[in-house]
Amino acid sequence: MILPSGVPTYAPVHGTIYEFETLPLFGKTSRPDQTGPMRSARRGRAVPLVGIVRNPRSHRNKGVAAEMADCSNILTETPRTREELFHTLGEFARRGIDYLVVDGGDGTVRDVLSCGAEVFGDDWPSLIVLPKGKTNALTVDLGLPNHWSLAEALAAAHEGYTVTRRPLRISSLENPGEGRCIQGFILGTGAFSIATEAGQEAHRRGAFNSFAVGLTVLWGILQTLFGRSGNPWRKCTPTRIIDRHTGRSLPHPGPGRADERFLTVATTFEKFPLGARPFGRNPAPGLKMAVIDWPVRWVIALLPAVLFGLYGRFLTRKGAQRFYASELELDIGGPFILDGEAFPAGRYVLDEGPQLTFVVP
Repeated sequence: MILPSGVPTYAPVHGTIYEFETLPLFGKTSRPDQTGPMRSARRGRAVPLVGIVRNPRSHRNKGVAAEMADCSNILTETPRTREELFHTLGEFARRGIDYLVVDGGDGTVRDVLSCGAEVFGDDWPSLIVLPKGKTNALTVDLGLPNHWSLAEALAAAHEGYTVTRRPLRISSLENPGEGRCIQGFILGTGAFSIATEAGQEAHRRGAFNSFAVGLTVLWGILQTLFGRSGNPWRKCTPTRIIDRHTGRSLPHPGPGRADERFLTVATTFEKFPLGARPFGRNPAPGLKMAVIDWPVRWVIALLPAVLFGLYGRFLTRKGAQRFYASELELDIGGPFILDGEAFPAGRYVLDEGPQLTFVVP
């Protein structure tokens, strides 16, 4: 949802495209004396200090009171805009919180990581995610239960149960000197954008989490297989992918125009909903990307098998590729999706963000 001031709230209306100009740059305008990331004053405490960013509009937070809000060591905030979120995170850093809790869905995690990039830099507190959204793909990767309470999470934190992940980091090449970036875990273009809209429809009809993902994938495959040439599911998006270390463009072995792609998906996940294995049985940590150049019908028919590990040269020759990278340049002629929300077409750098520590069961 876009407020009259142009700053998005946490419950964006379906179809909204965030403008990159609204991304976090608040510190440069509101704290002119701050020259770098705000360093926290975290130190050992008998009772940890916990800062919570709570999204009351998240699916499972509606009409439900915040957990442990009466505890003196629990700081619960519900910022409505990204600017408010930036200042909330700045205050958490100033107070030296031990744990940063994201009480919401994947989109709330994305906004916390994006607004916190300038606040924390590479020195983030340990993160706790309470899965309250409609899809909660991150919690699948982290191995969290669908219903995980704050008390259970803090008990796991006390025992030292953690894993590390790096988010995707996307920065604009249109205004490279401004330092704006967004951070999240799943980026997609082309058919992925249409699939996200279909996923929203599945949510409205009562399907959530991995079940909604499965329905969306199935519907997309059927539309792409049997749709005619004018079907939006069969359209390609102008896309150039360049490895910034070698300067080489990603090959386009499949049919169709060399400057278009049917689908691109990038992620740092190691586990996926429904037990899928799109990058093999034991994917390595870090940035990985899957690309389909053109909706070849037999390739699309094999997509369920591909999602569960099928891969070979016969697929590569038809333009279905997967690979690892460290830094890519993307020139995208249509909107891209990051953790469920749309961002505008343009030229971007895609790499890995800071290493984050997540508390797990």
